[in-house]
Amino acid sequence: MKRIILFTALAVVLTLQTKAQQGLKAGDKAPVFTGVDQNGKIVTLKNALKAHRNVVLFFYRGQWCPYCNKHIKELQDSLNLLTDKDVYVIGVTPETKENIDKTIKKTSAGFSILQDKDDEIMKAYQVNFMMDEATFTKYKGYGINLEENNGNTRHTLPVPATYIIDRTGKIKYVHFDPNYQKRASVKLLLSKL
Repeated sequence: MKRIILFTALAVVLTLQTKAQQGLKAGDKAPVFTGVDQNGKIVTLKNALKAHRNVVLFFYRGQWCPYCNKHIKELQDSLNLLTDKDVYVIGVTPETKENIDKTIKKTSAGFSILQDKDDEIMKAYQVNFMMDEATFTKYKGYGINLEENNGNTRHTLPVPATYIIDRTGKIKYVHFDPNYQKRASVKLLLSKL
């Protein structure tokens, strides 16, 4: 409970920081990307769209975020509902492989999760933001060290956005909210497919 109160207080600060970030819009062409998932499988948007009618692409902050874990768990618990509609789910995070493994252990995620090692996917989808030094120090004081979690000193996190991308490569739905507590529910995603 204490951690949730902490995250709520920090939400206000981060919401202000990410206000300028807009993300891509419905109707935009989805940037193509390639990554390696937690199982060593090469995942490309192009190949996922060749094999499936839609891709649900979501960005999450890290295994230390209870809102991220709750969202990933919800996606995993309803994965059959999504795959029955010929959807391929891809998660993207700046966290290291070791921390992705912690996320999977916490959430039982069985879909592809990619480490965005150089923030390239986040930048392409315009969901990346740099945490200022004061906020980084606050997080560190609460036991969240982004440098250790992400394996770099950039202090970059994604706005936890979700995109539905159709077979033509167009974005057909976007959930983009700088308040990291708000996520697209599976029910909402299913209604947009």
